[in-house]
Amino acid sequence: MSSDRFVISEDGLTVRDIGTGLVWQRKVPTKVFIWAAAKKYAAAFDLDGGGWRLPTVEELSGLVNYDRRGPAIDGAAFPDTPSEWFWTDTPVAGVAGHAWNVNFHNGPVYFASTGVRSRVRCVR
Repeated sequence: MSSDRFVISEDGLTVRDIGTGLVWQRKVPTKVFIWAAAKKYAAAFDLDGGGWRLPTVEELSGLVNYDRRGPAIDGAAFPDTPSEWFWTDTPVAGVAGHAWNVNFHNGPVYFASTGVRSRVRCVR
């Protein structure tokens, strides 16, 4: 299955972004994580042989579809995406203990304390 931008793997577990070449975890865990635990989850994620990580703020915000909301993402490529905050691997420069988050309700990017819990979508 594919769209103009995304190609869903045959097993339906991953999505390749044609423009960037990145491969994304299609469905996200129901669990929420503090930032350090999110990074550990991504590094240990072993789908299709591993090599996964948290996305950068640029990578993750690139999935936002501002023509949609609740969630603001391609629903065919990424079904059941919660309209919530998702961690990136990008720390906030000059602000210790904070990292960037992307909200998939309507697309804002904002920073949060690394001690709060957010969702995770892995990339490789």
